Amino acid sequence: MKNHHYQTNVTWTGNTGAGTKDYKAYERSHDIHIEGKQVISGSSDPNFRGDASKHSPEDLLVASVSSCHMLWYLHLCTTAGIIVTAYEDKAEGVMLENRNGSGCFTLILLRPVITINDEALIDKANELHKEANKMCFIANSCNFPILHEPKYKIADIEDSVIK
Repeated sequence: MKNHHYQTNVTWTGNTGAGTKDYKAYERSHDIHIEGKQVISGSSDPNFRGDASKHSPEDLLVASVSSCHMLWYLHLCTTAGIIVTAYEDKAEGVMLENRNGSGCFTLILLRPVITINDEALIDKANELHKEANKMCFIANSCNFPILHEPKYKIADIEDSVIK
């Protein structure tokens, strides 16, 4: 087994002059710095006094699951001889907020639309989502279900969508 380390530097940028004097006195804005990469401007979800124009931790969690799944899926398609020419996922996460303000994700639903160039391989392509879910580093770190509702398009057949 091999350990991999990831480092980030998160800096709060939301002090409006009074610090955290009270709940409404400060912004939830922050910057996420990762060496050698573009800065991500973050905030809390707008439901928690955040800036809707910035990424929330919840947004980033759903995006992380979606992108990790996609990367494993593409790899598995490569090894299975399935040629993918396009992939787009409209993923959704569901978070339950408790009365005390805490919360947790209860599920993430991935809805990828995948273009492949052989309709005969759809069943095989569909099965690879289960394997991708087993291999995804992020999915393996979550304690809630990650579900998949893929749809397929066949390359060179305009506007084709097959379940």
